[in-house]
Amino acid sequence: MYALALIRYRRPIEEVVVHQEGHRAFQRKLQEEGKLLAAGPHDPRFGGMMLLRVGDENPQKALDAIRDADPYYKAGVVQYELLCWNVVIGKDSLDKL
Repeated sequence: MYALALIRYRRPIEEVVVHQEGHRAFQRKLQEEGKLLAAGPHDPRFGGMMLLRVGDENPQKALDAIRDADPYYKAGVVQYELLCWNVVIGKDSLDKL
């Protein structure tokens, strides 16, 4: 199962960037685990997105765990919208990543 995590800043950018290195280290760990396929901030910078791969069994629980472990979320500077995504076109390409 694939998913999108839409991340919106809840605090001024100056308060968000204080936690940026921890957030990016967290993302690198997700990538090493094969859960994160791509991530980055929006332009203009009001938040960001992550393209995730989670197991088919209880994907919402897996997404909640990812959200809850993010240093941004722990610090209360962002809100998450977690969307499970049933990819139809392009799934074979994503599966190769």
